[in-house]
Amino acid sequence: MRFMIALLAATLAAPALTPAAAADLDLRFTGIETPTGAIMAVVFANEADYTAGKPVRAMMIPVKDGAAAQVVSGLAPGRYAIKAFHDIDGNGQMGVNPFGQPVEPFAFSNDAPGNMGPASWSAAAFDLADAGAVQTIVIK
Repeated sequence: MRFMIALLAATLAAPALTPAAAADLDLRFTGIETPTGAIMAVVFANEADYTAGKPVRAMMIPVKDGAAAQVVSGLAPGRYAIKAFHDIDGNGQMGVNPFGQPVEPFAFSNDAPGNMGPASWSAAAFDLADAGAVQTIVIK
């Protein structure tokens, strides 16, 4: 019985569990030359998922007046990377030529360059702090 009372007292004295912190990521896309379509963007939470194409968030952001923006809420603070392309024709897929090269503008977080494929995780990754972060990405 004393054990039960001690366990109950310890449980009541323990700090309450709080939900994991969540941060907002403010995405801003600039350099948009064609005022139609939408930016298709995906957010990745680690290098393995970035490589495998398994995002934690995917979104379609309408292009308005040569820009596109969206706040991604509720992300755990940590390291992230973004892949995006401008879906000019609205078909939901990145347009490519017969050689597989993109014909629609694309970009990565940190404006990391892609070379014969997507930018590397290390070049595209950025930190999302508890206070949130802003990523301004130039689509080209």
